[in-house]
Amino acid sequence: MGRKHYSVYVIELSKDVLLEGRFRKGNPDYVAGKPCVYVGMSGLDPDVRFDKHKAGIQSNRYVQLFGLQLLPDLYESVQPDGLRGGQRHGGRTWHSSTRSRVRCLAGLTTRIT
Repeated sequence: MGRKHYSVYVIELSKDVLLEGRFRKGNPDYVAGKPCVYVGMSGLDPDVRFDKHKAGIQSNRYVQLFGLQLLPDLYESVQPDGLRGGQRHGGRTWHSSTRSRVRCLAGLTTRIT
């Protein structure tokens, strides 16, 4: 049996997410004017995963309420080749060649630096 392929994806969030106290508290170093994004990883195609988020199926609350669109330019070149089934989000578990390129994107809810 072959390994399951996982994809990193980045979703742009509406600036309205900044009105959420919990989001602001979780992103204290947010720089005004920078986009807000959600970074995730899934065994599903990013388009399918985005649709599931928006439909409320195993979704992140911020993506469901504030998700605007996928940002493929930010994730297509940073796929985690070294991941195996069961490994989780975050630069610590990604293939070492990918880690340095995604440091500013690692985490569930973050902002682009």
